[in-house]
Amino acid sequence: MQTTFTRGLELLLLFVLLPVSYLLSYPTYIKAALTLLGFGYIVILLVKSKLLKFVLPDRSLWKPFWRETIIKLGIVMIITSLYVFWIAPDKIFSVVLKKPGLWVIILFVYSFLSVWPQEIIYRTFFYHRYECLINNKWLFMFFNAILFSLAHIFLKSFLVQLLTFAGGLLFAFTYYKTKSTTLVSIEHAIYGNWLFTVGMGEMLAFPGAN
Repeated sequence: MQTTFTRGLELLLLFVLLPVSYLLSYPTYIKAALTLLGFGYIVILLVKSKLLKFVLPDRSLWKPFWRETIIKLGIVMIITSLYVFWIAPDKIFSVVLKKPGLWVIILFVYSFLSVWPQEIIYRTFFYHRYECLINNKWLFMFFNAILFSLAHIFLKSFLVQLLTFAGGLLFAFTYYKTKSTTLVSIEHAIYGNWLFTVGMGEMLAFPGAN
């Protein structure tokens, strides 16, 4: 009971109150300090649990992973291409065409400095630490996606909230099936990099071609 209460309180502080606090008006350096403290705490727990390491997934997981990811990517590509073409046709593939160097930098920075840390925290750590709190796997994945979306609330964008929630559902399900940080990070990077490629970067607070 004590462990359940402690972990529930920990989850509330790290994954609800901290992200929501970014909407409040208080000094940026305090926000940065709280973020670093929270991140450091999670890293310590990851190290203690021997989860902060690169592990190649079992070979049997790769084929179904790529088959499912390609299908989902196709759907994502169609929906987002139509959306950009309808909302901002001048933005479609604009970064690739106008600033290919910036595009490459964005893909690299996003894949290695954003995606992997997010998946380590919101899938590897989150599942290991809090899966015991919710017995229903579907409810747990939904809850995980909600909190993943909440982590982006500081951007103050409904589109970002919607996309991160949808992505959170996909990533939570992939991690549930594979328990592989590597595979879910690859999937996350593929979808995210496509969004920047198709022209949604500025909509998601990344540099554009202007």
